[in-house]
Amino acid sequence: MTHRTAEVFRDDAYIRACEANVLDVNERGGIVLDQTVFYATGGGQPGDVGTLDFDGDSISIGTTIRAEGDIIHVPYGDQDLPGPGTGVTAALDWERRHRLMRMHTATHLLCSAIPCGVTGGSVGTDKSRIDFDTGEYKIDKEFLSAELNRLVEDDHKVETVWITREEFDAQPDLARTMTVKPPADAERIRLVKIGDDVDLQSCGGTHVASTGEIGRLRIGKVDNKGARNRRVYIHLGEDA
Repeated sequence: MTHRTAEVFRDDAYIRACEANVLDVNERGGIVLDQTVFYATGGGQPGDVGTLDFDGDSISIGTTIRAEGDIIHVPYGDQDLPGPGTGVTAALDWERRHRLMRMHTATHLLCSAIPCGVTGGSVGTDKSRIDFDTGEYKIDKEFLSAELNRLVEDDHKVETVWITREEFDAQPDLARTMTVKPPADAERIRLVKIGDDVDLQSCGGTHVASTGEIGRLRIGKVDNKGARNRRVYIHLGEDA
């Protein structure tokens, strides 16, 4: 499938704004740009919010989603929208995005610390969660907290690695979450690598550049979601 919007954040999640042109405005008022810094909802990470500035005006974007291959910037309420061909500056709510980047990387650390299959998860600004198929494994909150914060303090590098579809298909364990996999038509697969041997998994989300940027983490509730499933919540330490 051909994608009309270049995803600027794929190569650098720290770019806060970019110039773009409006390609289309759909019947519901969703705006398609030729390029964007906005991440669209997916893989457990919510879509970005922010503004589109144009011709001395500005509109607020309430979320960003994917629909029929397009990245759709969804405005809040009733606003005067820029028409096709209009040049805009797409600017993120950076404070919110950066919290999501810290949280998303923290969920990868959580995956590395619990040696069990992942059945689901979500990333949020206030708390995030990962669901594990734990079987007989017992989660020790005190140990888990110490391990996560050790990985943060060790300040491991976080980087993006691209592999071919053939390489990915030969290593199914790279898809850590059973319910979230790369698009079937993707010829290249994006991996997020933490340190030399901390964690490596397929992921399309946005992340910080090193684990030290996350800051201290706090383990929240561990909920029983069935005979084998446990839901583990994590929080950023400053929210304690």
